[in-house]
Amino acid sequence: MRPKRLLLGLALVATTLFLSGGMLGAFAALITYPKLPSLEVLTDYRPKLPLRILSEDGKLIGEFGEERRSVVRFKEVPKTLVDAILAAEDERFYQHGGIDYAGVLRAMLVNFVSGETRQGASTITMQVAKNFFLSSERTLTRKFNEALLSYKIESNLTKDQILELYINQIYLGQRSYGFAAAARTYFGKDLKQLTIAETAMLAGLPKAPSTGNPIANPKRARARMNYVLDRMKSLGHITDAQLEEAKHQPINVRASRMAAGESADFVAEMVRRDIFERYGEAAYNSGITVHTTILSAHQTAAQASLRKGLMDYDERHGYRGPSRTIRLPELPAMAEKAVDEALQDELPAGGLQPAIVLAVSPREMRVRTRLGDNIVLTAESMVMAKAWTSEKAAAGRRLQRGAEVWLKPTAEGAWTLSQLPDAEAAIVSIDPFDGAIRALAGGFDATRNQFNHVTQAWRQPGSSFKPFIYSAALEKGYTPATIVEDAPLHFDSSVTGSDAWTPQNYDGNFDGPLRLRVALAKSKNMVAIRILQAITPLYAQQWITRFGFDAQRNPAYLSLALGSGSVTPMQMVEAYAVLANGGYRVKPYLVKKVLDSKGRLLAQAQPVQVGGTAEQVIEPRNAWLMTSLLREVVRAGTATKALSLGRGDLAGKTGTTNDNVDAWFAGYTPRLVAVSWIGHDQPKSLGAKETGGVAALPIWIDYMRVALQTIPETQMAEPAGIAMAYINATNGQFASHGLAEYFYEEDVPGGSGSEAVEAALPR
Repeated sequence: MRPKRLLLGLALVATTLFLSGGMLGAFAALITYPKLPSLEVLTDYRPKLPLRILSEDGKLIGEFGEERRSVVRFKEVPKTLVDAILAAEDERFYQHGGIDYAGVLRAMLVNFVSGETRQGASTITMQVAKNFFLSSERTLTRKFNEALLSYKIESNLTKDQILELYINQIYLGQRSYGFAAAARTYFGKDLKQLTIAETAMLAGLPKAPSTGNPIANPKRARARMNYVLDRMKSLGHITDAQLEEAKHQPINVRASRMAAGESADFVAEMVRRDIFERYGEAAYNSGITVHTTILSAHQTAAQASLRKGLMDYDERHGYRGPSRTIRLPELPAMAEKAVDEALQDELPAGGLQPAIVLAVSPREMRVRTRLGDNIVLTAESMVMAKAWTSEKAAAGRRLQRGAEVWLKPTAEGAWTLSQLPDAEAAIVSIDPFDGAIRALAGGFDATRNQFNHVTQAWRQPGSSFKPFIYSAALEKGYTPATIVEDAPLHFDSSVTGSDAWTPQNYDGNFDGPLRLRVALAKSKNMVAIRILQAITPLYAQQWITRFGFDAQRNPAYLSLALGSGSVTPMQMVEAYAVLANGGYRVKPYLVKKVLDSKGRLLAQAQPVQVGGTAEQVIEPRNAWLMTSLLREVVRAGTATKALSLGRGDLAGKTGTTNDNVDAWFAGYTPRLVAVSWIGHDQPKSLGAKETGGVAALPIWIDYMRVALQTIPETQMAEPAGIAMAYINATNGQFASHGLAEYFYEEDVPGGSGSEAVEAALPR
C-alpha cells in the first residue's frame, strides 16, 4: 500500500503545482496583457526605407541606408517563397494560433535526443512580435511577453498580414531587411525571378543571417539551403526532380556592396553625396528615390569596356606573380579549411574571383575558390603565367601551393588565370545637348578603390588637349589649310624660364611643312608648339576657359600645346561637348529628379540646353571646322581603329603624355560624347608602346559599340559662314581643282566675303 500512497502523493503534488502554476500564469497574463504595446506599428507599418537610386530607364543602381529594404505586398510574393519560408520556419503557421504546441514538443524531443539545441520552437508570429516589440535577450520574461504578443497579433491580423510583415521585416544579413531586399543583395534579382535553389537559400537565412549568408559563409549557406530543400520535398512542395536539380544548381552570388547595379558603384556614390548634402540623415531612412540620367545599357557597357581595357593592358605586360602565399596543411580537410579562412574577406573584384593554389605543374593547376569550388586550370588557361609554372622558374618567380591567384570567367563558362590590374582607368559619356551623364565608370572596382578617376583624377591630357589650341588658332586667322613646319625645336632657359627644352614628336619623325588638318590627324607636337608660339600662350590660356578648363591648372607656357596642364576626365567630356553641339557650354549632371516615399516630387533638374539657356562660348563655325578636323583623326590619323564602328559621324583625338604616363581618347558624335583615360594612380609609364590609340581608344570603342546602337548616324549641320574651296595639297594654296577644304567664309584664299567664295569655287 505504501508505494501506491507515495505515487498518489506525488501525483497530488504535481497536480497542485500544475494548477498553481496555471493559476499564476493566468494571473500574470491578466496583469501583463493590458500593458502590452499597441499594435499600431503593425497595422500602420512604416519601415525605415533606404535611399534608392535609379537609372533613367528605371533600373536600381544603388541603395543606401541603415537598412536595405523593399516593401512588397503578400499577393506579390511567389508561392515558392512562401512554401520555402514555412518549410524552414513554421510549417504549421496556418494551423496554430500563434504558439505551435506540437512544434514545441517536437523541438524539445529533437533537442533532447541530439543533446544540443538543433530546433527552435518560435513561430513566425512570435518572430514578428520579437522583431517589432522585444529585445533579443533570452529570458523567461521576454519569452512570456512574446507569447502574449503573439496571441494579440493573431487576434488582430490575418495570417497573410502577419506573413507579409515577416517577409518585409526579417533581417537576412548584409544590411538587408526583408526577402525582396535580400534577393537583390545576394542575387541581383526580383523575387519573381528567383530559382527554387535561390529561394531556399534565402528562406534558410533567418537562422543565422550575419554569419550564415552566402557572402560571409557560402558553404554554410548552401548546407542550410539543402536542408530547406529537403523540408520542401518532405512537405510536398517540390518533386524529386526539382530537389535534385536545385541541389546541383550553381548559385551565382553577388558580392558587391550593392544589391544591384554593380556597374554603377561610382555613380551611386556621387548621387549619395549630393542627396546627403540636400537632405542630411533623412536621406537614408525616409524612402527618397532618385532618378538619374544614367542609361543602364550604357552604364553596363562602360564598366565592362573599362575592365576589359585594363585587363587587356595587363595581359600585354605579363604576369606579376601571386598576390600572397599562405601555408597550407597537408591534410586535404585542413587545407580546405585554411583556404576558406584565408579567402573569407577577399571579395571578388571586377568580375575576377580569388582562389588559392592547391597543386600546380606546367600542365595544370588545381585551385580552390572562396565559394568552396575546386577548379582545374589547363595549360591553355594559364598561358599568362607560363613562365611562373615552368620547372625551370626561379624559386622567387614560381607559382606554388598556397599562392593566391585570380580567375577570370570565360564566355564558355570556364575559368582562366588572370590578375588584378596594376593600372586604373575611367570613362564618362554625356549628351552634348544638355550635359546629361549617360555612363560613368571611375575605376576597375569601387569596392577595392573608391577613388573616382572621372571626377577626382587630375592628370595631364597630352595631345587630347590640342583641339582647344587649334580652336584658338582658328580665331587668330589660321585655317585647316595653313602650312606649319614640322621640324625640330629647341628652347633654352631664357625662353622656358627653367631648364632647356627640346620637345619631340611621339613617333620621333619630322615631316616638314604640313597643313593643320594633317598635323592634327598625325598629332604632330612641333606644329602644335609653333601654333601656340604664334597665337601666344596667354591667349590660348584665356581661350580654353571657354570650354570649362581652369586657367590656373593650365599655365601659359609653350608646353600647354602638348597638354602639360591638369584636367579631369569630367572636364574633358564637358569641353568636347562644346565642339559636338556647335559651340555651347553645358554642365554635366546626374540627378534628374528626386521623389519622396509617396512618389511626390522633391526636386527637378533644370539643366541648360542648346538652343535654350546654354551659353554659346565659341561660334558654330569654329565648332564645325574643329569637328571636321577631328573626323580626319578618325579617318586617317591616330584613331583609325574607331573606323571599326562603321560610322561616318565619329570625331575625336588621342592623347599620350610624356613617357606614356597617361593615355586618353576623347571622341564624339553630335548626339553623344565620351572620354576614356588609363594610367597609374602613382604616375609612372604605362609602357613604351602604350599610346592613347593603343590603351585608351579600345575602351572608348567597346563602349560606343553598345551606346551607339540606338543612336542613328548624324552629321553636324553646316552653319552659315562656312565655304569650301579647292587647294593644292602640298602648299595649301587656292587652286582651280585639287583637294577640297573648308574655311571661314572670310578666310577663303584669294579674297573675303561672298565674292571671294564665288571666285574660289570651281565653275
